[in-house]
Amino acid sequence: MKISDRIASISRLDLVGAATPLQKLERLSRMLGRDIYIKRDDTTPLAFGGNKLRKLEFLAADALRLGADTLVTAGAIQSNHVRQTAAVAARLGLRCHALLENPIDTTDIDYLHSGNRLLLDLFGAHGEPVASLHDADAQLQSLAERLRGDGHKPYVIPIGGSNPLGALGYVHAGLELAQQADAMGISFSAVVLASGSAGTHGGMALALAHAMPETQVIGVTVSRTVEAQAPKVTGLIDGTADLLDVEVPAGLRLELWDEYFLPRYGEPNQAALEAIRLLARTEGVLLDPVYTGKAMAGLLDGVTHKRFDGSGPLLFLHTGGAPALFAYRDALQARPS
Repeated sequence: MKISDRIASISRLDLVGAATPLQKLERLSRMLGRDIYIKRDDTTPLAFGGNKLRKLEFLAADALRLGADTLVTAGAIQSNHVRQTAAVAARLGLRCHALLENPIDTTDIDYLHSGNRLLLDLFGAHGEPVASLHDADAQLQSLAERLRGDGHKPYVIPIGGSNPLGALGYVHAGLELAQQADAMGISFSAVVLASGSAGTHGGMALALAHAMPETQVIGVTVSRTVEAQAPKVTGLIDGTADLLDVEVPAGLRLELWDEYFLPRYGEPNQAALEAIRLLARTEGVLLDPVYTGKAMAGLLDGVTHKRFDGSGPLLFLHTGGAPALFAYRDALQARPS
């Protein structure tokens, strides 16, 4: 059975709808002297869009199958994943309860109350502050037990929706991308994406190893060194392949770049801020300071230093996150000295 048939056999809600656009960034391509395309997963149709909706198609379907009445998850105060989980819960008539940490230990009012945090309140989610998500899986299970004690039926979704079931969303997206590239007659040298909780990276890498084996998939880390991130990605690749009962192709080569995430997760650096401004002013495309700004900084630097194999077009996977721009107003308005 083909990988597409196997993924079609697993229960999925239709939350994303039509394929997200695949577009050429004309002005940026001329500026860089290399063709750059963008896959617009920032335009998925719920809660200002983003990649997490693809994972939630599978995770929320499983929650409904099990009779859950509450989606339970965790993330940073400005988490895109928590924002989209809350929106899906509202759409399905479920409760949402989220553990929220402040990973940059800020007292900035925009970060604490604007952007994604404001949207959680609009969606009716309950956000519970925690000092840190040092053992997120155990903390989520403890929360789920409390909710069961109150008579609820919680369904636990890991940080980022990144388990093998959630990663199926990006196996599906990778197959969608392969169909679009074939229809447009494009052979990409590389796909560049932000690698964080690793479900997007793992699912896309597995899908393209089957459907576009000559294309590099490069994850730009947003929170960890290569040594720390690689086991997370490979674990999800292996777990997702097991879930689908397919082989991990021998030619799948894990590629991670970790030069762009410092000073830490959730704190933008100058290269990311410059990438955000560049895409806004050349293409009218909004990146975010936590994920896509840093990933685009990696792509731009990779072109400059000729880090990509071959000379074909490059594809940037835009995973969303624009609401977080409002939480980083001071950083975005500041100019380098």
